[in-house]
Amino acid sequence: MKVATPTPHADSFRPLVVIPVYDHEHAITAMVEGVRAAGQECLLVDDGSHPPCAQVLRALAQREGVSLLRLEVNQGKGGAMLAGFREAARRGSSHVLQIDADGQHDCRDIPRFLAAAEAEPGAVIAGVPRYDASVPKARLYGRYLTHVWVWINTLSFAIRDSMCGFRVYPLAPVMALIDAEPIGRRMDFDPEILVRLYWRGVAVRNLETPVSYPADGVSHFDVWRDNVRISRLHARLFFGMLWRLPRLLGQRR
Repeated sequence: MKVATPTPHADSFRPLVVIPVYDHEHAITAMVEGVRAAGQECLLVDDGSHPPCAQVLRALAQREGVSLLRLEVNQGKGGAMLAGFREAARRGSSHVLQIDADGQHDCRDIPRFLAAAEAEPGAVIAGVPRYDASVPKARLYGRYLTHVWVWINTLSFAIRDSMCGFRVYPLAPVMALIDAEPIGRRMDFDPEILVRLYWRGVAVRNLETPVSYPADGVSHFDVWRDNVRISRLHARLFFGMLWRLPRLLGQRR
């Protein structure tokens, strides 16, 4: 039987920005400055970075409003975010804003995302990329296959983009999910957590946001391994969708 997750109230809205970081020493300072300019506290999750990046992160953690959680062994983006969720819950946060460390996302949109989350505190606010000319065409076209599978596995178009790493989560349903089910710990994390939250009845609200690919940006997406990992994820989710089919059809009605 499904157990309802208490919906947070706007008067208890306590967001924390969580940035998973793995060897992004050239971009992370600007990202942290953008978060702080938006008036938000920032938790850096160092996902086993090598010494040059680890040193930069330690220096950033000396700044007001910036803290650091170090994972000694690389866990993958999902593993870093799971650790960030647990730390945010320990601190009493109500929401986590996830944003990537590589400079793709515009920190000036943070207030807009948080305003949407505060207005509807029980929903996930999911970024929908509005790309400029810098986007690699292979990445742009390849992500559409994931979109189609997500639409199949939710029987819905509610999730417009499941790969964007700029989003706000209500922490209570996230903690209930990750305490009950395993979630992908690498690049399969972003689509999987959205689908599984949707399956649990958590609303997803889509918000367009500009996304650019810096010329000197560092991407840790492994074309072969991560595409295989994501393909396996879609297969698992498809069979998960089948036995949830009556409930998902009920959600549509």
